[in-house]
Amino acid sequence: MQTGKRAAGVSAVLTAVGAAVLALVLVPGAARAATVFGDDFEDGNADGWSRSGGSWAVVTDGSRAWRQSGTSSDARALAGAGWAGQAVQVRVKPTGFNGSNRHVAVTARVQNTSNYYYLALTNAGSVVLGKRVGGGFTGLASATAPVTVGQWQTVRLEAFGSTLRGFLNGVEVVSASDGTFGGGRVGVAAYFASATFDDVVVTDTPGQGVPPTTTTTTPPTPGTCNGSGQPVGFAAVNAWGQNGTTGGAGGPAVEVDTASEVLAAIAQPGPLTICVRGMIALPGPMHSVASDKTIVGIGANSGFTGGGLNIGLPIEDAITSPPANAVHNVIVRNLVFRNWADDGINVQMFSHHVWIDHNDLSSGFDGAIDIKRGSSYITVSWNHTHNHTKNMLLGHDDSNGAQDVGRLKVTYHHNWFNETPQRNPRVRFGEPVHVFNNYYFHNTDVGVACQADAGCLVEGNYFENVEEPVTNSYAGPSGRCVARNNVFTGTEPGQPDCSGSVEEARNYYGYTMDDPNGVKAAVTAGAGVGRI
Repeated sequence: MQTGKRAAGVSAVLTAVGAAVLALVLVPGAARAATVFGDDFEDGNADGWSRSGGSWAVVTDGSRAWRQSGTSSDARALAGAGWAGQAVQVRVKPTGFNGSNRHVAVTARVQNTSNYYYLALTNAGSVVLGKRVGGGFTGLASATAPVTVGQWQTVRLEAFGSTLRGFLNGVEVVSASDGTFGGGRVGVAAYFASATFDDVVVTDTPGQGVPPTTTTTTPPTPGTCNGSGQPVGFAAVNAWGQNGTTGGAGGPAVEVDTASEVLAAIAQPGPLTICVRGMIALPGPMHSVASDKTIVGIGANSGFTGGGLNIGLPIEDAITSPPANAVHNVIVRNLVFRNWADDGINVQMFSHHVWIDHNDLSSGFDGAIDIKRGSSYITVSWNHTHNHTKNMLLGHDDSNGAQDVGRLKVTYHHNWFNETPQRNPRVRFGEPVHVFNNYYFHNTDVGVACQADAGCLVEGNYFENVEEPVTNSYAGPSGRCVARNNVFTGTEPGQPDCSGSVEEARNYYGYTMDDPNGVKAAVTAGAGVGRI
C-alpha cells in the first residue's frame, strides 16, 4: 500500500476555497497558488472525466490510480471547468508502447480531444512539449530524458500567457512560447501506449521548479553532510567496468528537504551528492535512483518515511546478464527509514557497486534492505535494523538461478540485527556472501539462512540469544555455509548448522577481522545514524 500520499481522498473537483494551504504540499514552490482541481482516485472512481478511446479503469497500483490499459488507440481523457493560466501536474507510469514515436502525456488548455498543448514522455527517450491542432502534432521543444516502462515519473505542464514550461520530476526541461490556445480544460493522454496516471493537481500559479541547467540549490553547511569514506568488501572491488564505489564524488552537492526535491535529485543524470535534511515524507512505494549518486543524511535525524529507494532497472526476466545501462555506483548513508510502503531499500536487475552504510531502518512493510536479480559488488555495513520482521533478502526466489548464479556477491559487516526475527540475511544463490563482525541480538526465527546453493562465509560475529544463528537447511533447497570464529552467548545460545565448502572472500578483497568478543560493544556504539 502506498503511504504518505500527497492528497489522499482529494475529490475529483476541488474549489479554490480552503485549498490554498493544500497547494503548498501538492505543488512545490507554489506558496500562494490555489488548487483548482485535483484527483488521486482514492474514491474508487473517475467521475468528472470524459474519455475518448482506450480502456480506462481505476486500479490498485500501490494506491488507487487510473489506468489506460490498451495500446491500440489514441486515448485521451479530459476534466475540469477550464482556466486560462494553469499548471497541470500528474504522476504517470508508462506500461507499454505499441510502435515507434508513441507517448504518454499530460495536456493543458484543452479545447477538445484534437486541440490542446501537451507534455509527452516518448518511447524514443525524450520529453516533448508541443501542441495538437486538428489532430496533428507539432513539437515546440524537446529534451532527452529516461523513459522507462514500469517507472513512475512526475510531469507538469504550465501555460501562463504565451509561456509554456515543461517539468520532469520537478526539474524544468523544456519551454516554448505559443499563443494558439488561451485557455481550456486539462487532461491526460496515451498515444498508442498504455499507462497508469495518479495524483492529478491543477493550480492557478506557476511553480518554481529547478532551471534545466541548474545542478545545485542551497549548498550544505560545511561538515554537516559527511560523504567521505570508502567501503570495505565487495563494493570496493574492481569489476563490471567499475573500480570501487564513489557515488556522487566529482559532482556537485545539493541539499534537499522536500519530497519533490528528493525525487528530482535522485533521478538526475551524472554524479551528485544529495544531502538530506530532516525527515521527509515520500509518496510510496519506492523511487528509482540513478547511477553515480551519494544520498546522505545530515545529522542523526534525517531520512525518509512512507516511501523507499529503488536502485535498479525495471524487472525483466528475459535479461540474464548485466546490461550496459545497469544502475551502478550508488551510496546510501546516514539515513533514517520509517514506515516504508514496500521495501526500504531495494537493489535489483544487476545493479552493482552499491554501498549501504550507517542507516537506521525500522517499522516498514516489506524488506528493509533487499538485494536481488543478479545485483553484485555490494557492501551493507554499520546499519541498525530493529522493530521489523522482514529484514534483508539476498535473492528473492528459488527459481531465479538464471539471473543470480555467479552473482549476488555481497558483504555484510558491523550491522546490528536488533531483534529482527528473520532474513538476517536470507540468502539464495550468491557466493561468496561474506557475513562478518555483525552483532545479532534475539533473532527469534533465524540469523543467517543460506539456501538454494548459496555459499555463505559467516565469521567473527557475535550472536546473543539466537537459537538458530546460522543454517543451510532453513527452507527450500539447501545451500552451503562455513561458520568460524563466532561468539554464541546468552540464555539459549544456538550453534551453527553448516555443511559444504564456500569460496573465500579474500579471493576478491582484503579485510581486517575484529575480535568477535569486542563486536557487541563496537557495533552498538558505532552502527546507525549520526555515527559516521
